[in-house]
Amino acid sequence: MTADGTAAAQAQARVQRPSLDDLDLSPGKRARLHRILYEHGLGNGTLMALPVDQGLEHGPGDFLVNPPSADPEFQWRLAVEGNYNAIACHYGFARKYMRAYAGRVPLILKLNGKTNIPSDADALSTLVTTVEEAVALGADAVGYTLYVGSPRQDEDFVQFQGVRRECERFGMPLIVWSYPRGSAIEDKGGKNSLYAVDYAARLAMELGADVVKLNIPGQGPKDDDQPAGYAGIDYDYGEGARRVVNTAGRTLALFSGGSKLSDEDLLRKARTAMEAGATGLIFGRNMWQRPYEEALEMTGRIRDVLKDFPS
Repeated sequence: MTADGTAAAQAQARVQRPSLDDLDLSPGKRARLHRILYEHGLGNGTLMALPVDQGLEHGPGDFLVNPPSADPEFQWRLAVEGNYNAIACHYGFARKYMRAYAGRVPLILKLNGKTNIPSDADALSTLVTTVEEAVALGADAVGYTLYVGSPRQDEDFVQFQGVRRECERFGMPLIVWSYPRGSAIEDKGGKNSLYAVDYAARLAMELGADVVKLNIPGQGPKDDDQPAGYAGIDYDYGEGARRVVNTAGRTLALFSGGSKLSDEDLLRKARTAMEAGATGLIFGRNMWQRPYEEALEMTGRIRDVLKDFPS
């Protein structure tokens, strides 16, 4: 295929993603999302965020592979020097370390969290800070982890309702980490099945998220256990990503990096996500679980992918 033919095929494969103009947002939410999407990073409407919530969610073990990364200065510096659109972290990580970086990179403050010590069978991520405290820290968005399918989802929904109300009050964009969890999910194909991730995308939209963070569905060993309608769907990696972006509708979709991948797989994942219609990427361990100069170099390579997908 010629270079022109390849470019045409790539353009045809891409999905048109929603823009800020497609979203019914209050002025405060619109202003903050505009700062994230168009005044930082590439400034082209794509989003590259650096999440560092793993210290709470996974514990110190995630930093052992790259000991310097245990110092929060490592990620704050990477976020600024790597020209990220935002850094996502918990209250103490922000309050104790962001003074030198405030205003130089937007803050996404995680509002809830849990450790990985108890089982995920009855997962609930409880509130650890407030939207008002996020405003005081100068955040441009807040993040909320929603465990889709957990037996404790009734508590989760009530907690989320209060957060959503406060976000409307303060004009704060609400980003939902929409994660399938629990024994019922495992019995229906697993947390990475198309059924589970598609449901997670729809639930975030239905509950009022402005942005949703998802994993790209992958066919796993229990894929045949999915409910009727999903078990018979033949999809590859790219088609799975397109399906869940489409399900998210007028909720901007971000795809996560997950556990450490090879460089080639990470770059392939980034391009697949953007071709599927994602607004951006939220890659953490794949960026900061490597020496600083290598992290900066990989940041540049991911940014080169995002250059091809302006909004």
